[in-house]
Amino acid sequence: MSENEIAGANGAAPAGAVGQVAVQKIYVRDSSFEVPGAPMIFQEQGQPNIQLNLSQKVQNLAESVFEVVLTVTVTCKIADKTAYLAEVQQAGIFTLSGFDQQSLHAVIGTFCPNTLFPYARQAVSDLVTNGGFPPFLLQPVNFEQLYAEQGRRRDPATANA
Repeated sequence: MSENEIAGANGAAPAGAVGQVAVQKIYVRDSSFEVPGAPMIFQEQGQPNIQLNLSQKVQNLAESVFEVVLTVTVTCKIADKTAYLAEVQQAGIFTLSGFDQQSLHAVIGTFCPNTLFPYARQAVSDLVTNGGFPPFLLQPVNFEQLYAEQGRRRDPATANA
């Protein structure tokens, strides 16, 4: 299998599911960083509490061409005060051809965010460090597992499968 061929989201090829993937562009669509309590927040003592939120938005740009936007939001609190809020919308334009509808949905829900996440992780890390806080690196995310969990929530009948 070549670099730009995908055989299903989990590497196993469902019948007739092998398709072609091409990454056309990866870019930061939007980013923001806020330190609402500056400069006093830098004097706060305590264990930081980090909250991570992920979301994804997909737009069909043309036949077989999709923009996928992975939004990563990191909120850090010390006690009840927000130390910082970092948000990155990491986007990519993907050409996805030769997939049946189910496989296409799986590729968009797993391959695309897996491709975008390292870029988003670096952007968040740079924002946090440039904001005057200790280095922060997001841990890897298992998008295959998240996709499977979302599928089980959408269709409880498949949860036992």
